[in-house]
Amino acid sequence: MSLIIYPETFEPARLSNDVVAFFTGKEPGIDVSGVSDMPVYFPIQKHTADVTVLEADTTPVVADAVVTNRKGILIGIKVADCVPILLYDPVRKAVGAAHAGWRGTAHGILKKTVEAMRSTFGTDPADLVVAIGPAIRWCCYEVGREVLDAVVAATGEGDYHMEKDGKLCLDLQSANKYQALSVKIQDKNISITEECTFCYPDRYFSYRYTKGTGGRQGGFIGMP
Repeated sequence: MSLIIYPETFEPARLSNDVVAFFTGKEPGIDVSGVSDMPVYFPIQKHTADVTVLEADTTPVVADAVVTNRKGILIGIKVADCVPILLYDPVRKAVGAAHAGWRGTAHGILKKTVEAMRSTFGTDPADLVVAIGPAIRWCCYEVGREVLDAVVAATGEGDYHMEKDGKLCLDLQSANKYQALSVKIQDKNISITEECTFCYPDRYFSYRYTKGTGGRQGGFIGMP
């Protein structure tokens, strides 16, 4: 079972007609009105460790992850190098979306999203299906020692960083997979889109490639 939908198609992926989930690239970016007729809820992202539960009130709040069991609405997050993560609980019928830059990863935003789903909806992490979308990868993501140490402190050691030509390189997609496994999400239920946003500037917005200019793509998930 996989939530992955490759950005070349821009078609929602369906699982048993219960959920749609997709990542976008430069086209259509974050305007998915031509992809889905469901309204979209975006939180106000500030690289926090905050998770919001979307209920009746759709007023945007500061958070970097959203969880809900509401039907008829897409929850979305905006990225341009950071990691978009989508979660689906097919048992409790709930979904989540998280924005994991290095700060969010260092704060365990994915783990906190899973905990919010567990405490709010009764989600068993072993039931979760997770998709980790396009982001900058270690081929292009050089970081300082303080960044690496912060991510390692939250994640533990693993094969998600390396030293190349004397420079520290970090792979946030893989770090978040390690964090997912640490909270008992099953490896078989985790999918990763392999593409690096920096390597494909024609396809994705990349904050580092454009030196802070440019737009955003996203990750979206919802239950019709």
